[in-house]
Amino acid sequence: MTAALYLGVGARRGTTADEILALAGRTLAEAGDGAGTVAALATVEAKADEPAVLAAAERLGVPLRVYSPDELAAQATPHPSRTVLSAAGTPSVAEAAALLGAGPGGVLLVGKRKSARATCAVAVAAPRTVSPKAPMHEPDLRHHGDAEVRGAGAELTDLAVNVRSGTPPQWLRERIADSLTGLASYPDGRAARRAVAARHGLPEERVLLTAGAAEAFVLLARALGVRRAVVVHPQFTEPEAALRDAGHAVERVVLDAADGFRLDPRAVPGDADLVVVGNPTNPTSVLHPAALLARLARPGRTLVVDEAFMDAVPGERESLAARTDLPGLVVLRSLTKTWGLAGLRIGYVLAAPDTVAALERAQPLWPVSSPALVAAEACCLPAAVAESGRAACGVAADRAYLEARLTEFPTVTVCGPAAGPFLLLRLPGASAVRNRLRSLGFAVRRGDTFPGLGPEYLRIAVRDRETSDRFAEALALALAKG
Repeated sequence: MTAALYLGVGARRGTTADEILALAGRTLAEAGDGAGTVAALATVEAKADEPAVLAAAERLGVPLRVYSPDELAAQATPHPSRTVLSAAGTPSVAEAAALLGAGPGGVLLVGKRKSARATCAVAVAAPRTVSPKAPMHEPDLRHHGDAEVRGAGAELTDLAVNVRSGTPPQWLRERIADSLTGLASYPDGRAARRAVAARHGLPEERVLLTAGAAEAFVLLARALGVRRAVVVHPQFTEPEAALRDAGHAVERVVLDAADGFRLDPRAVPGDADLVVVGNPTNPTSVLHPAALLARLARPGRTLVVDEAFMDAVPGERESLAARTDLPGLVVLRSLTKTWGLAGLRIGYVLAAPDTVAALERAQPLWPVSSPALVAAEACCLPAAVAESGRAACGVAADRAYLEARLTEFPTVTVCGPAAGPFLLLRLPGASAVRNRLRSLGFAVRRGDTFPGLGPEYLRIAVRDRETSDRFAEALALALAKG
């Protein structure tokens, strides 16, 4: 994929945008035509309001990143200047800003270049796409949150699995129990399919019922002819695992924590014919704008948007489930998280009829059990959808409370803004803290099995306020022991 370039700029008073852009053009030309695409303009914070700098970033169509003199001074550069140090508080603005923008592992492609009133340098970010033929660190794609609590019994409070607590509700248990009298008959999914279609305002031929969203990933990997598959990470690892198992090479577009794990559509290779992205994304809890994801859709490409946690977002804002105008769009939904049906395995695919037909041909006969079909129909009724909406508002309030409690710990960073029923935390010694939390009665999800995350990450499910208070007390003890 195209490398991300970061343009560091220093500017004296009176510099014009034209002068900055002219120097930038010459500097980028030295980097070479194939070096990459400019991702951001970077400079010292004193220039954040400089009209020429702002105009240059706007005309380049990139964000402006600013750094304090102390941050810039701490960055080693090959061409420091005492003059610049006395004027700006750092021995180099352009080179240091470019390298800081590029992030850890960034490399200076072109050192400081000067015009009459500006300086410019170019750095490239470390490679973010990993080919399976030449892997770097390979996380365990088959590790999931249930491994943290499997066999543990009731002594652990489960914050590792993102299934809503207190579910399934009694009325749903009764519906499922009543279905057991019909187990002698083969499953008939027509009523459930109609209910799902009505819930999203779609024709029935755009709906495929599956044994959870995980089955859908396997069907996509097996049924579609894929030349270049790209998975946007960090995210749920089953899509990549399924693609690999089906013999496909997989490329990764790894989002940056420094950007809040936000997606820039330009990072996705233009010739990718399969793109997979989560929304809201597990484990980052980031909710990508629907308009931004729509920019990824194009003829000849299958765009898979995993909306397994969308029903936990109030109003399901940013959902693409009802869209029929985007070529190649496939939306996946799960009923296991909000309704507590992980053991029943029920989800569905929303896609164009020809895609649904291709996936259905790859399914075994009767892939979804009768109890799961009854649950799907029940969970898509208007009253159930309204109940799910109320639950989503409750989760949002509980998440805000949990975030507020976590601000008490200066070494803990909550990645955000979060929109899902879970939070991604970054803290030193996370692995040891996870083990201490386990000894204190709490299971949390390790983060290093997600591509793009390291051992300093943990994911925790949002629970009620009393549980959050107990968790905060345990976290305080776990951190103190460290």
